[in-house]
Amino acid sequence: MDAIKNLKVKIFADGADKAGMLQMYRKPYIKGFTTNPTLMRQAGITDYRAFAKDILAEIPDRSISFEVFSDEFDEMERQAMEIAGWGEHVYVKIPVMNTRSLPAYALIKKLSHAGVKLNVTAIMTQDQVEQIVKHLSKDTPSYVSVFAGRIADTGRNPLPVMKESLKMLTSKPRAELIWASPRQLFNIYDADAIGCHIITVTNSILSKLSQIGYDLTDYSLDTVKMFYNDAQLA
Repeated sequence: MDAIKNLKVKIFADGADKAGMLQMYRKPYIKGFTTNPTLMRQAGITDYRAFAKDILAEIPDRSISFEVFSDEFDEMERQAMEIAGWGEHVYVKIPVMNTRSLPAYALIKKLSHAGVKLNVTAIMTQDQVEQIVKHLSKDTPSYVSVFAGRIADTGRNPLPVMKESLKMLTSKPRAELIWASPRQLFNIYDADAIGCHIITVTNSILSKLSQIGYDLTDYSLDTVKMFYNDAQLA
């Protein structure tokens, strides 16, 4: 299997634990970072602004996405403008819709055409991608984050959606497709094989990178030893 350094897809670390983020920052194959309110809550963060500025002081030169947390589009816009001002490499995560199922396309258009770098998130369908692409500015960098892992969780193959999304994005050359919520390490290779620009990966999956190319017979023996040792302990 190809080493990570030989893959074209960019790997972004997905998390909100400062120690874990700084550990990944030291890895040359980690090209950027994404966060979200759920990950921040899990990490025990209570001051969003202070956390973001602390991280940006430690990681000043790679893309980092921070998400708005309002459900009202006017307040989303206000938060997005503030977050965008935190740093040159900051992307603002805007959900594709709010909790009342109202699409965020008008806000996406307004912010993107105002020069705000967006990471449009929680996308699941080709129709959503099509609408987002229509509303993005061709001059402003942006990410279109399709949750391939969650699509797969429903029993659907995410590959057709991801491939079609890549075709749609050709009309906006500054927009990049993110393979979001991967469920296994091999999804990095899935994303690379179709030409996906970025994949966001949690530290729990990234910790398995050392196993790439590991001899399967040796891995079989390791597994047998694990079962045996656990049986003895039990």
